[in-house]
Amino acid sequence: MRYSYEDNGERSLILRGVKRVVLKIGTRLLMDVPGICARERVAQLVNEIALLRSSGIDVIVVTSGAVGAGMQLLGTKRRPSSVALKQALAAIGQCELMTLYETASVQHGFHCAQLLLTAADLQDHGRHSFVSQCLTALLGTGALPVINENDSVCVDEIKVGDNDTLSAMVSSLVRADLTILLTTIDGMRERDEETGELGARLSVVDELDPELLAMAQGTDGNRFSVGGMITKLRAAEMVTRSGEALLIADGYDFKVLRSIFAGDDVGSLFLPSRKVRMHARQRFLAFFAQPRGDLIVDKGAAKAVLNSGKSLLPGGILGLRGVFERGDAVRILDVEREEIGRGFVNFGNMELSLICGAQTGDLAKLLGHAPDAVEAVHRDNLVVFKSLMQK
Repeated sequence: MRYSYEDNGERSLILRGVKRVVLKIGTRLLMDVPGICARERVAQLVNEIALLRSSGIDVIVVTSGAVGAGMQLLGTKRRPSSVALKQALAAIGQCELMTLYETASVQHGFHCAQLLLTAADLQDHGRHSFVSQCLTALLGTGALPVINENDSVCVDEIKVGDNDTLSAMVSSLVRADLTILLTTIDGMRERDEETGELGARLSVVDELDPELLAMAQGTDGNRFSVGGMITKLRAAEMVTRSGEALLIADGYDFKVLRSIFAGDDVGSLFLPSRKVRMHARQRFLAFFAQPRGDLIVDKGAAKAVLNSGKSLLPGGILGLRGVFERGDAVRILDVEREEIGRGFVNFGNMELSLICGAQTGDLAKLLGHAPDAVEAVHRDNLVVFKSLMQK
């Protein structure tokens, strides 16, 4: 069965090895709780984080709330549609948000540290490495990293888009053992496709599939909200494919973190989909690198890559698309044009077009020189998968 309605020991197995957590907080949990101001909410949150830190767990926070804080400061009633106004609200609100986090943190004897990221910061290999090094150094100093998307400068071309996805990207970057998405619902629930009515909570999800995706719902229309269950499932897919776990839980009471780490059956736990965790190169290829082209492979090559752990040779390539150079990331597609993997290619598109389908012994003749490598994509520079949620 792909999911179950109650925990059967899965939480205790996951929690046993948790040393690093990425914790995502939605805007509504900070800015839209009746009768409690944002300052008090952040203080409550940091109090629970301090307890986790005292038990030896590294915590990295991905926080929403900059636009919401700006809206509250300026008395704006509805989230604006104007990009420029949203950017202005984010710039205003981010100052307030970090003041709240720092004020709460120093009460527990540590400081917080702000990182504002864009998709470009994570997709460029050099900047990606610098972000990773910075986070490692911050954890070494004892600071609490607090991450948000840089909404004041983001445009569509460099935008992650939602903090559920950003949380998954940060988790992959730092190899977090567990990602927790605190939201306004108590986990994922079954949903009747015809009526839209929600049913029982899914306690443990072993595998994401199209049926589960059909249960997901999008933005709920709240004035502070961006995203919905579908963005959380995309985050779960990324995290579980990396070989780690993700949990969605109701965060109206931040003491839920105590329940989570006590092993209580709260929220929905998404189990790792692979036994061996991805290494850094695989993670960058799978979730961050921007493919420059496609390699379409025959059935034999697809089987060798997917099932036998083989490199991709030119002889198995039926055709290619795009303009790319040696060392660029490319997608590997099967004959149905489904993506089965990604890799760093050893040939530019012009050279590769000359040797598609060729035997290894013929490469030098076709190219006019002896190639540095005979593999189109070496296994060490390749990650394989079939994604349920390709965009």
